[in-house]
Amino acid sequence: MSSAAPTPTVAVTAVAKWYGNVVALNDITFGLEPGVTGLLGPNGAGKSTLLHLVAGLLRPSAGSVTVDGRPTFGDPAVYRRVGLVPEREAIFPYLTAREFVRLSAQLQGLPFGSGAVDRALGTVELANAADRELATYSKGMRQRAKVAAALVHDPAVLVLDEPFNGMDPRQRLHMMALLRALADEGRVILFSSHILEEVERVAERVLVVVAGRLAASGDFREIRRLMTDRPHSFTLRTSDDRALAGRLVGRPTVSGLTFEDGRLDVRTADFATFTRELPVLARDAGVSIFELAPADESLESVFDYLVRT
Repeated sequence: MSSAAPTPTVAVTAVAKWYGNVVALNDITFGLEPGVTGLLGPNGAGKSTLLHLVAGLLRPSAGSVTVDGRPTFGDPAVYRRVGLVPEREAIFPYLTAREFVRLSAQLQGLPFGSGAVDRALGTVELANAADRELATYSKGMRQRAKVAAALVHDPAVLVLDEPFNGMDPRQRLHMMALLRALADEGRVILFSSHILEEVERVAERVLVVVAGRLAASGDFREIRRLMTDRPHSFTLRTSDDRALAGRLVGRPTVSGLTFEDGRLDVRTADFATFTRELPVLARDAGVSIFELAPADESLESVFDYLVRT
């Protein structure tokens, strides 16, 4: 007999959250293991509420949210396992970055002089500006100070609400690399972003929340392939586009063909069958395929589809 599946590090089970007659979230279930997960959804979908539930700032109205099997709300032991970077400017402008991060360390019970504050500031590249007041920081620098405060106690779970807000391109690239590195060390990273490119470049998995419900969960490419009622588009570069197009015309799996700028664009409503047939058809036509790339297998196409359906 096989053993039961292990409990995920973060487990959200049949969670609902309502405020009076307003339902913010309803029947949300997912589990998170170490790695980077991106949280997507339109404004007002419930993303921040969900992040605050995971971080233990809110009590679920129904269902449960646990970290390592323990409910997140009201348990200081769980708070020591979680770091939160809120979207709001949760800083004291009169403090220096060092004082701000040290305050977080003290709240977590870290001993003075442990080196944790300097390590956290160095991780987000603020060591050289650590003794400046936060009031003198740019928005991107304040974001990094908030990340340092969330990391100072070395949490196993890091929750970030729009962490890239206000960052310049170099800072964004550094933050993306940092999130990936933290995940590679075995942490659970859950972050929301309204910029799809950021999520696509960083996250291994996505959660899509629409109108308070979980519309999709998993690798966005796999989600896209399950959308059988929407055609898939491919771009091909071959040794003879016209010869291959002649083989493709009339195939039940092909719903459209176009030539443009030296490439062949193909639309199909049957992803699996098309990808099996294409190599055989190319071989029979004596055509070499140099490139086959999905034209619409992007996170943006997935998000647009899920929000509009």
